[in-house]
Amino acid sequence: MFKKLKFVIYTRSFMRLASFVVRMYSRTFRLTVKNETTWKNRLAEGKPVLICAWHQQFFPAIHHFGSYAAFTPAIMISQSKDGEMIAGVANRVGWFTARGSSSRGGKAALDVMIEHLKTKGFGAHILDGPTGPMGKVKAGAVKMALESGAALVPCCARAENAWFFNSWDRFMLPKPFSRVTLEFGDPITVDTDEMDFEGLRRRLEETMSPGLIY
Repeated sequence: MFKKLKFVIYTRSFMRLASFVVRMYSRTFRLTVKNETTWKNRLAEGKPVLICAWHQQFFPAIHHFGSYAAFTPAIMISQSKDGEMIAGVANRVGWFTARGSSSRGGKAALDVMIEHLKTKGFGAHILDGPTGPMGKVKAGAVKMALESGAALVPCCARAENAWFFNSWDRFMLPKPFSRVTLEFGDPITVDTDEMDFEGLRRRLEETMSPGLIY
């Protein structure tokens, strides 16, 4: 019975339905967006941008991030079955998905993201996904920034009312019609000649950590 249920869950028809439900649900949020103009101005000047978020908080951003489709955005998503569903949602709101993670296909997906940032100039990355540990900035975003010259733009989400899952990241699901705030930090620009890899990773982690909800 369980195997049959898993088969149904991972069919394309079910994933299309799940994608529709996720998008409709996220549209109920009463959204406020802060400090978005700063990185958009940078993008308009032809300078690449990589938005950075925690795995805990990506759900509240789904609907609004669909408005970025005109920027030809890309995001790296794992090759797992759960990643397949997330990628389906991302594709349907206009995002290109590079499939891979630290556990499988990561190098190839990272190379795709770097090339995308060099040519198209815009992407996003989940800093501690897909398996954590929570609040630990992994190497991916830093490598992308150093090799493409993209500025790292912190993004944190808050919800007036939300459920928190008993998962490694305390995944946040805002309740229907909750007030939700997406706040972007100032871009962290990268000097590829002077920037130390670990120094940049720590700086990003220290900037982003206060936005986590424990």
